Amino acid sequence: MFGSRKCADNEISSFQAFCTSLAARVGTGNMAGVAVALYLGGPGAIFWMWLIALIGMATSFAESTLAQAYKTKDADGNFRGGPAYYMQNGLGKRWMGTLFSLCLILAFGLVFNAVQSNSIAAAFEVAFDVPKYIVGICLVIGSGIIIFGGLKTISRFAEMVVPFMALAYLLVALYVCAINFTALPDVIVLIIKSAFGIEQAGAGAIGYGVTQAMIQGIKRGLFSNEAGMGSAANAAATATPYPPHPASQGYVQMLGVFIDTIVICTATASLILLSQQLVPESGVMGIELTQAALQEHVGDWGTYFIAIAILFFAFTSIVANYSYAETNLMFLEHNSNKGMFIFRLVVLGMVMFGAVGELGLIWTLADISMGLMAIVNVIALFMLSGVVVWLSKDYNEQRKKGLIPTFDKSKHPKLAKEVDPEAWK
Repeated sequence: MFGSRKCADNEISSFQAFCTSLAARVGTGNMAGVAVALYLGGPGAIFWMWLIALIGMATSFAESTLAQAYKTKDADGNFRGGPAYYMQNGLGKRWMGTLFSLCLILAFGLVFNAVQSNSIAAAFEVAFDVPKYIVGICLVIGSGIIIFGGLKTISRFAEMVVPFMALAYLLVALYVCAINFTALPDVIVLIIKSAFGIEQAGAGAIGYGVTQAMIQGIKRGLFSNEAGMGSAANAAATATPYPPHPASQGYVQMLGVFIDTIVICTATASLILLSQQLVPESGVMGIELTQAALQEHVGDWGTYFIAIAILFFAFTSIVANYSYAETNLMFLEHNSNKGMFIFRLVVLGMVMFGAVGELGLIWTLADISMGLMAIVNVIALFMLSGVVVWLSKDYNEQRKKGLIPTFDKSKHPKLAKEVDPEAWK
């Protein structure tokens, strides 16, 4: 991350791009999603979340490196890129990029934002007894102000908010772990045993099978860290990286997956498993379960803290998700002023729908959208794996020589013909 803030005033730094992608990753999945995984899959689901995160770090490196290599510069001087762009420019398959863009716009522009607003509204209803429709209206107004401000506004907003919100949440989780220090080893053992069906999940728990733990851990892990889906690659492409090499942004984005799942999701799991609130068939799941767990540890203010935390986590996810959708709308060449204005209104409409809608339906739509994106993107990553390997070797060889890695497209004649000359001069 050293040097990742370096860029011109009118550009987006690697750190800002990292914060934008982390803003999208760190959201409902870290708090409500972990609680859903524990309720439906038991403690063993957390093990599978860890495993998918470790695999996801590799896919995140690949997709972010490719996004940087095949990025383009738009009419406003912003870098744009992501899976749709490397599918078109690297594979020569615009139809594939179009399919991916449509899936991403559906998932991130619409469905996932409904998931985020749903969790915020539910948390505020529990903590402050605020009607969901009031929360929805406030979210629409706040999101609209930032969304209509453009890509650089979103990046700078994420840079300011994300580090603060992540640190505050982790400090509270560390405090809970500290006051329950003697129980932590038992929690870790429970997670591992439950993942393989060695021990039933918790006192009095029934029916948590290995398959269910695996399914829930993988589903909720993917929703949280987004690795392999290609979404964060859209943020990675916006950066002016330092060192000036595509692989440098790949390494930066790997860290995002680690922070999201291994650190923050584990913090949420610890809050819940160190409490007595995980009760099968109780119906208490999602953000309400996380609130109940923290309330048990620290008192009533825990409910309020989770409500405020999910506001920051999920709100930044909403604006970052929109930036991904905007990039793919531009790829589809439907980015006229009128078209963009209408799309922004539809996005804000989904934010309102999510605030007052039913949780089950919204999560189902999210899972379907996520699966479609991942399938298309992973196929493209496999087909472009040779480019990823070459860029990685080129970067590391320069580092070994004591050089600042710099991308020289002339070393790879085929790649030189495929990249945007305005993006890599």
